[in-house]
This record gives sequence, C-alpha cells and structure tokens, in this order.
Amino acid sequence: MNTDIDVSTTPKALGFSFPAEWAQQEAMWLSWPHKEESWPGKLETIYMPYAQFVKVVAETQKVRINVADEVMKSNAIQYLHAVSANLPNVEFFLNPTNDAWCRDHGPAFLLNPLSGEKAIVDWGYNAWGDKYPPYDLDDVIPTRIAKNFGLKLFTPPIVMEGGSVEFNGAGTILTTTSCLLNKNRNPHLTKDQIEQYLLEYYGQQQVLWLGDGIVGDDTDGHIDDITRFVNEDTVVTVVESNPLDENYHLLQENLETLKSFRLLDGRPLNIVKLPMPSPVIYDDTRLPASYANFYIGNDVVVMPTFKDVNDQIALDILKTCFPTRNVVGIDSVDIIWGLGSFHCLSQQEPAI
Repeated sequence: MNTDIDVSTTPKALGFSFPAEWAQQEAMWLSWPHKEESWPGKLETIYMPYAQFVKVVAETQKVRINVADEVMKSNAIQYLHAVSANLPNVEFFLNPTNDAWCRDHGPAFLLNPLSGEKAIVDWGYNAWGDKYPPYDLDDVIPTRIAKNFGLKLFTPPIVMEGGSVEFNGAGTILTTTSCLLNKNRNPHLTKDQIEQYLLEYYGQQQVLWLGDGIVGDDTDGHIDDITRFVNEDTVVTVVESNPLDENYHLLQENLETLKSFRLLDGRPLNIVKLPMPSPVIYDDTRLPASYANFYIGNDVVVMPTFKDVNDQIALDILKTCFPTRNVVGIDSVDIIWGLGSFHCLSQQEPAI
C-alpha cells in the first residue's frame, strides 16, 4: 500500500476539522445493542440502563440510532417507552451493524467553518485488531450515513477507532501508543505516518502520545478510558490510589507524561485527577471500569457508575469541570461486561 498522502486533497487542506465533544451537537449516534457474544448471559440486563442513557440525552437533543430492521426498532421503542424517553427527539436509521460500539465504527463528523459544510471520515475498522469478526457491517456504517445525508466522504486507507483519540478543539489530539502503534491495526505504517493521517484527516496540528490503557481493555488501550479533555487546556485523568492494584503504575506513568505535555501555544495542561472504582470483576474477568468513559452532550454529561464508594466523588469532580451541564451517573455494572461504557457506545454529530 502506498502510504504517501496527497495533502492537497485531505480534509485539513479543504478546511475541515473534528470539533471537540463539548461543541454544540446536532445529535448523538448509537447502534442498538443486539450481539449476545458481547454481553454473554447479560444482554437483556443492559437495555434499561442503555435506555436511560438515551433518555437523558434525548431530553435536550436528537439521538440517532442504527437498527437492523423494523423488529429491532420496535424493540428499542418498547425500552424507550419504559423509561419515558422523549421519543420525538429519537430517530432510527436502518443501518444493520455487527455490534453496538458506535464510538469506534460510527462516522467521524468534520465541520468546515468557512463553507458551512459537514463531512464524514470513514476510517477502516477491523474490530480492534480482528478480535471479534465479523465486522463487515460495522465497517461501512460511516459510508451509509454519509450517503443518507448527502455528505462529503473521506476514506483514508488506515484502521482507526474513535475511542482511541481525544480532541481539545484547538488543534491537539491525545492518543496512546499501546493502541495506535499496535501491529494488529496498521503494521505497514510508522508512527510518523500514523500521525500524518491523524492530522490530515481530523484537521489538527499536533498529536500527544500517552502509553498504556487500563487493565481489561480489549481495545489495546483506548484513550477514552484513561484521559479526556474537558476544555481546551484541561484534562481529567484516572488515577489508582492502591499501589498494589495492577493499574497503579501505568496510570502514574500516564500522569507524569501528561505533566510534560505542552499545547500549541506552549501552555502546560491543567490536570484534574479522577479516582478509579474498585476492581469490577465478573466471571473471573477484570473489566475496564473507568469513570473517564463519560459522554458529553449539549446540556448533560453522562458518567458510568459502578455501585462504588468513588461514584459520587467522581461525579462531583466532573460537576466542577462542566459547571453549565447536568452531570448524571447511570449504573454501568452490567454494561461494562461488554468491555465498554457510554462513551464507547456513542458518537457525537456536531451542529453546523
């Protein structure tokens, strides 16, 4: 494969960029869960907290949901009725999927502030290094949505997942070496080549690299489980207080690395520490439970909770970070059995 990029035709060259998650949104996208293998023995238990997630966001903005057919749509509506969701704000699209992780297989929406255009990047998708085939339906979701809305479409020849990148809305991308440099994604590309794709197709100016993700994360270390931008110069990052916990040292290393970073104007990051919940273990498996996997909507922030003493502490910290939004905790003890939570399940569509 030729890895040289024609920088004259990339989204960046054409004036497009990926907005921060807290920018005004037109909608939140989801793919309705249906894969038993993702929640073995627990699929039915996730629908009520999932519906609560939809309800909280749909109170003040659109929620767009991919479903396979009218039967799945009807089933989804039943759960949304059960939680009294604002159904006029919920739209369904007949886009069949293999799984529910819309952050990773969903469209990456770009905006061009000069032309007022919206575009979509359809990155390659291989289910986190070919771990969970088949993924053919998931891989084409962005293209289907671009065609449905008549949007400009970019298709770079590189595997990339939305959960592996964080944006400050001012030119900076945050990611991890453990995921993006893993040979199960793009073994033919160097770190510099991967950076170039990120910068050109997300319309950004620099990439900052953290190291490892948390234990139990089957994505090889997505950034959205460890460190999140909450404004242009501030991140929240999870830290483990127990030195004997297997996450302790890797999260300390990430914290020290964050302290060394500088934004494009030379400023250091403001760093806010989030606690980790106590280990969440099911069927002898350590799950990637993290308060960092929250979704930022127009008027709300939805954070996973784990029936843990640190739930309220983490909620209170996020409330200080988002003073103009309602910070809501929703039980994710069953959802996390799928190895992801609310941020992993969703993808924002910015408003023009």
